[in-house]
Amino acid sequence: MSDTRILEGKVAIVTGAARGQGEAEARLIAEHGARVVLTDILIEQGQAVAEDIGESARFVTHDVASEADWARVVETAVNTFGAVHILVNNAAISRPLKLENTDLATYQQIVGINQTGVFLGMRAVLEPMKRAGGGSIINVGSVAALQGTSTLFAYTASKWAVRGMSKSAALELARYNIRVNAIHPGVIDTPINHDNPEKMNQVLVQSTPMRRMGQPAEIAEAVLFVASDRAGFATGADFTIDGGMSI
Repeated sequence: MSDTRILEGKVAIVTGAARGQGEAEARLIAEHGARVVLTDILIEQGQAVAEDIGESARFVTHDVASEADWARVVETAVNTFGAVHILVNNAAISRPLKLENTDLATYQQIVGINQTGVFLGMRAVLEPMKRAGGGSIINVGSVAALQGTSTLFAYTASKWAVRGMSKSAALELARYNIRVNAIHPGVIDTPINHDNPEKMNQVLVQSTPMRRMGQPAEIAEAVLFVASDRAGFATGADFTIDGGMSI
């Protein structure tokens, strides 16, 4: 198998794939031979990305906090491409709010997408991955899952949960040859950070030893590795790509 086709024959689901980091992940996975189901709530952007990738990609409108939507996404993957081998739980939202400024509705919205969405995704792909003889689940956490933050209370709570769920699922699913790993990006040049106050982003960059934002392609490369058989003995691991922020 050539280095450019390391996912040949695999079928992947990537959430939050209409733009930014998810788009970069979906494009790279497809470039390396996988067929990809891209999901997002941004319909026009998601459809455009899938059409640009070509016949190896499909787009599905998807609220990751919806159990019914997850069933539809997995059904599309199986009916269209025959299996599910890879899940990238990438979709997430963030609000730059402290504990004292976070109302219950906002907290529940963030946890619903960032945490419950990951739970529902892992559960939804379990049976298809068993039938396929195994798989790779990649849960996108955050540097905020490795340390406390003073301005992202709900987001931090949800990402610590993603880290814990990944480790528990890795223990449970290893007997099915299903690997579960977490990738923890630092400050990445994507729309989720473009919405932050400029001063906040300046502080985050200054807190990063490499003194820059990471690029979506740099996270996508890590996702590609963890998704592939090259990481075949890695499960329950934390892959941190944060420019040194969490050192």
